[in-house]
Amino acid sequence: MATDPLRTAVLRLASRSSVVRPRDLVARNIPRHVLYALVSQGKLVQVGRGLYRLPEVDLTENHSFAEVSKRAPRGVICLLSALRFHGLTTELPSEVWYAIDRKGWAPTFTKPRLHLIRLSGDSFTQGIEVHDIEGVPVRIFSIAKTIADCFKFRNKIGTNIAVEALREAWTKRLITADDLWTCSKYSRVTNVMRPYLEALS
Repeated sequence: MATDPLRTAVLRLASRSSVVRPRDLVARNIPRHVLYALVSQGKLVQVGRGLYRLPEVDLTENHSFAEVSKRAPRGVICLLSALRFHGLTTELPSEVWYAIDRKGWAPTFTKPRLHLIRLSGDSFTQGIEVHDIEGVPVRIFSIAKTIADCFKFRNKIGTNIAVEALREAWTKRLITADDLWTCSKYSRVTNVMRPYLEALS
């Protein structure tokens, strides 16, 4: 039977991070049965395969980002989801847009739903910021990188969304021309973005 200190440690961990996985306990030498005992007592609830949280926790609008990042930490929030996070669109995507390495493992879970984008080289590794969402470190592409990617995948999301995001970020002074030029090179869309960048300067 689990001792109180172990249960207290698990609950403390759950209070710091909105979602907890069994492997989080293993890393702290806490037996998994402690987690399952807390679930049976109603002190934790299962919210997905291998994901648990406190029943009374307040979730933010970005909770799905925390869930995805907890289960597939090597990916990066991108495109429409990143635009939403940065306040550059009023649309609320029904899926989490998530970038993964072109040769990497593709997550197979179905909740939250993912719209996977495969990237490689600088296009995948550059322009990443880490934000704390509900106690979970979440990798999200920067504003400039997100805008560059929107132009790169304009056939998927629409050129109008890319242009509107560019204008909004520029008007609010959230980006600089140097940031945009640099990220356009990472995403290999310098020629595509050139007329729009020149119009802004």
